[in-house]
Amino acid sequence: MTLTVDLVSPEAVLYEGEAAMVVARTTSGGDIAFQQGHQPFLGGLGTWPVRLILDDGGEVRFAVHGGFVEVSGDRVIVLSDVAEVAEGIDVERARVAKAAAEEALRSDPDNEIAAAALARAQVRLEVAGAS
Repeated sequence: MTLTVDLVSPEAVLYEGEAAMVVARTTSGGDIAFQQGHQPFLGGLGTWPVRLILDDGGEVRFAVHGGFVEVSGDRVIVLSDVAEVAEGIDVERARVAKAAAEEALRSDPDNEIAAAALARAQVRLEVAGAS
């Protein structure tokens, strides 16, 4: 029982294939899992990992930074503002970005730009398995 999944960003098609389940976090604040037969759905995505659970039990993870997820029939389409596959994440760069954002937030806890940069860096590190 599989879903057809497309995960795309403006720069590239990151995944075209099948998965048993897609797990994402919507802007409404919770994780949602899609499996075959899911009701139609359209939702906004925040900065959070998207996980594809494959039929063989394997998992493919992506750092997704905004966008939308649409479910129609047995097809899931993730249209991301920015997305990265785990293997493509520069871990050292993400660590540097995280440290810089944390420093900026120590100076100004209300700095929304630094808070967003920290969230992106944390997601990248989590998806890369380096958090």
